[in-house]
Amino acid sequence: MEADDKMSMKLELFPGPDLLRVVATGEFSLGEAGRTFLEMLEAVAEHKVKKVLFDGRGVAGEPGIMERFYYGEFAAQSVANFESRGVARTTHFAYVLEEPVLDPRRFGETVAVNRGMSVRAFDNPEHALTWLEAASADKPNAGDDK
Repeated sequence: MEADDKMSMKLELFPGPDLLRVVATGEFSLGEAGRTFLEMLEAVAEHKVKKVLFDGRGVAGEPGIMERFYYGEFAAQSVANFESRGVARTTHFAYVLEEPVLDPRRFGETVAVNRGMSVRAFDNPEHALTWLEAASADKPNAGDDK
């Protein structure tokens, strides 16, 4: 993933004892999404959290199908690459987004899950928090119950 010339996405990070809350704003681009995902993973490693609530309702744009594919693939691979830094593949990521950034078909989510990442996309923060609690209870197939 290459970074864009301009840094159009911004993250605010709010670490807690078990959960990292992330608020993202700005214009979506694949490069910026990759850059900010790595920034988020750095915080996950630093604070040793197992759950991430990513609130991207302040992100504008309309990612295409290939951007969704590449982002999902990049995110899953990045989580695997951060295992040596203490980020477990079982770290749960809940994304709260609005259409058109949120894909109603959840293609990027599917790509990432198929590559071993525990992630779900939601249009509602309460549903995201409920899933994070259920997923962290180590239920079998916690990422599969849509």
